Amino acid sequence: MTAFDPFEDFGDIDEIAERLNDADAAVRRLAVIDLTETASADVLPHLLTAVTDPDATVRLQVAIALSEFDAVEAAAGLARLAADQDLAVACAAADSLAELKDPAAAEPIMPLVTHASAFVRAAGFRGLKALRSRRALGPALAAMRDADANVRAQALGVVGYLKLEETLPSLIAATRDADATVRSVAVNALSFTNQPAAAAAVTVALDDENWQVRAAAAESLGRIGQTSAADGLTASLRDEYWQVRQKCLNALGKLKAQSAVWQISALLTSDTASVRKAAAAALGEIADPSSRDALTAQVGDADPDVRKTVRWALTRLG
Repeated sequence: MTAFDPFEDFGDIDEIAERLNDADAAVRRLAVIDLTETASADVLPHLLTAVTDPDATVRLQVAIALSEFDAVEAAAGLARLAADQDLAVACAAADSLAELKDPAAAEPIMPLVTHASAFVRAAGFRGLKALRSRRALGPALAAMRDADANVRAQALGVVGYLKLEETLPSLIAATRDADATVRSVAVNALSFTNQPAAAAAVTVALDDENWQVRAAAAESLGRIGQTSAADGLTASLRDEYWQVRQKCLNALGKLKAQSAVWQISALLTSDTASVRKAAAAALGEIADPSSRDALTAQVGDADPDVRKTVRWALTRLG
């Protein structure tokens, strides 16, 4: 063997595929692995024949293997496996569906979104999200009223990825969903627009009962970029969760909210290093000379990342 020879000889593809007919499920499973490791598109038809294998461990391996193929045929196989009676197989197929990028793969996935199983419906929308298919918009909007919260969240992801101004009313309505995960996805989805109505709805979410939703709202407001959100973000610097305070600081920095300099400066002495660093970064972004004394007082902070950020912020003041 030379240095340029393959590390391993996988053998003839047809020869490996023949093992898919072996009576031993373990042999069939290893055949799926060997076919996948050839990294050849020619193995896809063989793998698709194993989608209906009677053994769940073989089907599980196929569900994992098909994630390597961004093709309509692979999507069709995964769509079938996503409805598998074995939960491990179905979960693996759902994960693989989410890896697809070819927009044409939407066609075989679409039937999943009306399946009787909530898990399968959610898997379908999860697979459709990154494909950005306009054909999925209608079903996704309808599914935002689904009885299952996970289905609503995944459908909302499809709508959010399309980034269409026409969907703003539906996205705004979802910020008031009964489920915290759905509300969090909704406020994140609204970050694609700079419309005042979106900023207003997300600002309201800064008072959500769930801290993850509040943190998502703060992050989204930084991306929306409406300065009208500065007052709400400033008020939320008193949130009991440091993660929320940190996101608010990041957003205020992006908005260059000079009105919040005093409140941001006060967090340079927070007990949490991440908050102190975010406060210094925000002051650097705002670059208001009135923050110089507060920053200078923290050049000796115990945390090296905070010290570095403080020094950077001071260079921004001129």
